[in-house]
Amino acid sequence: MGDDRRHQVEHGRTTLGIELGSTRIKACLVDEDLVPIAAGSHEWENAFVDGRWTYSLEAVETGLRAAYAALVADVEAQYGVRPTTFRAVGVSAMMHGYLAFDGDGDLLVPFRTWRNTSTGPAAERLSEALSFNVPLRWSIAHLYQAVLDDEPHVPSIAGVTTLAGYVHRRLTGRNVLGVGDASGVFPIEGGPVDSGPGEPGARDWDAAMLATTQELLGDRVPDLRALLPEVLVAGEDAGALTPEGAAWLDPTGTLEAGVPLCPPEGDAGTGMVATNAVAPRTGNVSVGTSIFAMVVLEQPLSTPHEELDVVTTPSGDAVAMVHCNNGASEIAAWARVFGRFAEAAGERSGSTPPDLDTVYATLLAEAEHADPDAGGLLSFNYLAGEPVTHVEDGRPLLLRTPGARFTLGNLVRSEVHGAFATLAIGMDVLHGEHVRVDRMTAHGGLFRTPGTPQRLLAAALRVPVALEETAGEGGAWGIAVLAAYLEHTDQQLADYLSGTVFGGDAVHVAEPDPADVDGFQTYLGRYRAALPVQDVAAAATRTSATTRPVEQTDGADPRLPAEQEVTR
Repeated sequence: MGDDRRHQVEHGRTTLGIELGSTRIKACLVDEDLVPIAAGSHEWENAFVDGRWTYSLEAVETGLRAAYAALVADVEAQYGVRPTTFRAVGVSAMMHGYLAFDGDGDLLVPFRTWRNTSTGPAAERLSEALSFNVPLRWSIAHLYQAVLDDEPHVPSIAGVTTLAGYVHRRLTGRNVLGVGDASGVFPIEGGPVDSGPGEPGARDWDAAMLATTQELLGDRVPDLRALLPEVLVAGEDAGALTPEGAAWLDPTGTLEAGVPLCPPEGDAGTGMVATNAVAPRTGNVSVGTSIFAMVVLEQPLSTPHEELDVVTTPSGDAVAMVHCNNGASEIAAWARVFGRFAEAAGERSGSTPPDLDTVYATLLAEAEHADPDAGGLLSFNYLAGEPVTHVEDGRPLLLRTPGARFTLGNLVRSEVHGAFATLAIGMDVLHGEHVRVDRMTAHGGLFRTPGTPQRLLAAALRVPVALEETAGEGGAWGIAVLAAYLEHTDQQLADYLSGTVFGGDAVHVAEPDPADVDGFQTYLGRYRAALPVQDVAAAATRTSATTRPVEQTDGADPRLPAEQEVTR
């Protein structure tokens, strides 16, 4: 096997996927069978600057180069050869946000990430005018808010894109977006269900909504359509690595130009691919720094819902998305606390402290046998604002009444329930729309510990939850699969995934346990009732916008691969 993979590396038959998540940039190399054979990563953190969450473009460049260099080093260590070219390359990143450039390609204002929630007036006006829910984090909401605020950079805007679109353009010179990533910029107009790469009716920006939005923008943005990238579906030609792009990614000069790239995608799309959830009535849940659920729709929703985004698969099929800003970061914080306790106890006793995986496994084992409703404990994981529950500025909290059963198991179960609670509130809206889901597939670092998280998620969502063997590979693997799909466009993407990519994979399914379902519903009732505490806590603990810490990134915890790997 080693000699065969060395041969594949030498002859450019491996495929490279790169994903920029919220806490980690990861590069994943797969062989001809789409099996990961090498990886590299770089941890990074967002910064809170002048009241906004951002990453600098310098950090993007540094992080990409570091992740790629780490992957190359891994290949050399395993196979004794340095890759010079690839079968194909794909780039994915956190969706949404705002990257605005002038005519010379210079960034006009610092990158505004998906985490920023200062676009309320713009999102509200757009949603009303379009009769379509436009969430706070969407790129068009950021653009329109800049217009409403009369920001001085607006007249100079020549282009708006996403983080994945920016990196792809640096590598290829092409200003394009995959349709899944594009659907978090501006609404997409659907074509025929069976349209494929390059076929008539493939998805594009919604023309009627563009016209309506143009009226709102007025003369401040004379031609919205001209600012947006070209939209491509999975499998379409998205350009090739230029000499400048190769040198940008690999300053050593070893990487050769000419490698084809697939359309750049968002972390939601790569999560759907990584969990084989691109066909109707399939769905996935991604748990990382944020948490979101995606359900591929059989028919349009009856009415817009502010709890639901309507985005698309990488092929352009409509997807209902419940996106929660806050995910497993608070669980990770507790794991670090208990891990440090075990380490300190080991130092005193002379024993070897457990690694982080063992800490997680121990804590989650306690939750397995805890009270179904967490014994009266209540946990909020709100390190940031949470639009789904209308919380503008969140605070992580652990609450209990004097009569609550405060045990380790109940504490951990409460934290897991708290991570899933906001998602369950959003999914209740889908249940009200009578959307049918055969099962959800979970992925993300939390599910590296089998059993309890999967079982409790099934109870929270009241649907079976599956784990594919590849679920832990994450979005970097998902975008590598989309890059490999460039050679298989004679098949629909769903057929390619089901027949070629996932055909032999084992699937572990957890059915909702009635006792767990009842316990979670009791917990959720307390959770809803206590939501006003968030406003009180935030008002009592205001922090300076210029000094607010960035602890919610939790970049040192491998359980929080980003979307990203999970995606946000």
